[in-house]
Amino acid sequence: MVNKELRERIIALVHQEVVPAIGCTEPMCVALCTARATERLGCRPDRIEALLSANIIKNAMGVGIPGTGMIGLPIAIALGALIGKSAYQLEVLKDLTPEALAEGKKYVEEHSIVIKQKENISEKLYAEVICTAGDKQATAIIAGSHTHFVDEGEMQTVDVSSVDEPALNLRLVYDFATTSPLDEIDFILEARTLNMNAARESLKGNYGHNLGKTIDRPLSKGIFGNSIYSHIISRTASACDARMGGAMIPVMSNSGSGNQGICATNPVCVYAKENENTEEELIRALMLSHLTAIYIKQSLGTLSALCGCVVASIGSSCGITYLMGGDYERICYSVKNMIANLTGMICDGAKPACSLKITSGVSTAVLSALLAMEGKCVGSSEGIVDDSVDKSIHNLTSIGADAMIKTDDMVLNIMTSKQMC
Repeated sequence: MVNKELRERIIALVHQEVVPAIGCTEPMCVALCTARATERLGCRPDRIEALLSANIIKNAMGVGIPGTGMIGLPIAIALGALIGKSAYQLEVLKDLTPEALAEGKKYVEEHSIVIKQKENISEKLYAEVICTAGDKQATAIIAGSHTHFVDEGEMQTVDVSSVDEPALNLRLVYDFATTSPLDEIDFILEARTLNMNAARESLKGNYGHNLGKTIDRPLSKGIFGNSIYSHIISRTASACDARMGGAMIPVMSNSGSGNQGICATNPVCVYAKENENTEEELIRALMLSHLTAIYIKQSLGTLSALCGCVVASIGSSCGITYLMGGDYERICYSVKNMIANLTGMICDGAKPACSLKITSGVSTAVLSALLAMEGKCVGSSEGIVDDSVDKSIHNLTSIGADAMIKTDDMVLNIMTSKQMC
């Protein structure tokens, strides 16, 4: 068993990285920053200027803003100023009303919001909002993580972690998830509550591309069958449809991403229910899934050119392998199988089509777990997979964080040449 002091540090890390969020976390981050700047101003701003990193812009351009029927940053910024509360963190807009929405739309039409890319910064997650009213001005800056406020001039020295992050490896992740006292980790069930509810709520409307609902229809059942596999895909895609389509539904995020939280949760929950696993097994599988994703993000970074569903799907594959009765060796197999398949999937912003990528990731998660349980594993003679599972993970993250930088630039150039925020 992992010693108590280290368990407490890991639990603090999970609490930091697995949090509720309403809507896509990038526009909510900017809305949060706007809310804080407005609070500092002390009155309604006449003008708002948002200076954002390229990755924030990329992930906020095409995504629905909850409860508005609109996409993109302008309405998120307007509502952040009008009704946002920074104390709500990534649920900053949860007090939205029809009256506030009408006021927010009017504010956008007044052209009082200016959005620009922040120049000469290396930080991929950066939002600076300047609110002005008459001769008064107030600024707020978020950097490094979606809720981490910093002071102007602090960027060179700021430590964006609010907890003493333990250095993780897959063995430690596995030991923590499978041996910790249950009452210390059962809080992870809140992820099931929120994210499976999002899947159910999605069926009440038409969100995004309706991928989850499509997979549940009779024609699709003739193709996919009425199986655990099809249910895993549909429940995961449905939650993503709702979130990307602007439903006013909270989800439990992972490492700053609601889609990653959904992808790390719903496949594990569906499999556990239909395989009749115990609640203890579900708790441990969910913790294994979420903590694996957190571990991989430690070396990948909060935002990158690599699609987050790759990371979260690796986590869910570990959780499913555990629920199938897999030991640590089999879980290592599933990780290597995932890396051999999904490495290189690009992130081209948050949008309704994210449900398609999540479906690819979840499908691969199930396949990788099945292969692992058969004792099948991609070996070190193949591609970027190494004998060491941790080295394989770092090979993946080095490609996503370093080698794909030019890819990220090209993706953003393509997106911004089509439309501007």
